[in-house]
Amino acid sequence: MIDLGLTKIAVIGVVALIVIGPEKLPKVARMAGTLYGRAQRYLNDVKSEVTREIEMEELRNLQKEVQEAAQSVKSEVENSISQNMADVENSWSDSSSTSETAASSGYSAYSHVTTDDLARKAREFRRKKLVRNSAIPNWYKQRNGGKMHVTSGAARVARFRPRGPTNSSFY
Repeated sequence: MIDLGLTKIAVIGVVALIVIGPEKLPKVARMAGTLYGRAQRYLNDVKSEVTREIEMEELRNLQKEVQEAAQSVKSEVENSISQNMADVENSWSDSSSTSETAASSGYSAYSHVTTDDLARKAREFRRKKLVRNSAIPNWYKQRNGGKMHVTSGAARVARFRPRGPTNSSFY
């Protein structure tokens, strides 16, 4: 800012004392200090606002770069997926044409099975597997002493309560 040394400040103070007078000098000095502080705060606010705007612009540029990179990755993935799907469809059509020739020559025993039949059989298999794996058979429970049915807490206490004389008195 302004380069003021001790001698320059002393000269300004003497001139202000002569021009303004000793009675109004403290009020003017307070006012000058207040205005100087406001000016410094205003400059600091402007500087911080400018730096914030620069940072926001950098972040916007970074966001654009990231979006462009993401878009390019997305397009590459979509292209590779479409190529892979085309390869699979080509191989499927090749294998289906070979299976058609095999079916026409009598080599395929499963040519009459449809997709709905396969889906139904898969659902039944999963259901039966769940039943097999989730339930414990009753013969196993009986052999190993497992619970056959749900027992309440009071029934369990009564079952394991020691049997003693029925007419014993308590103190």
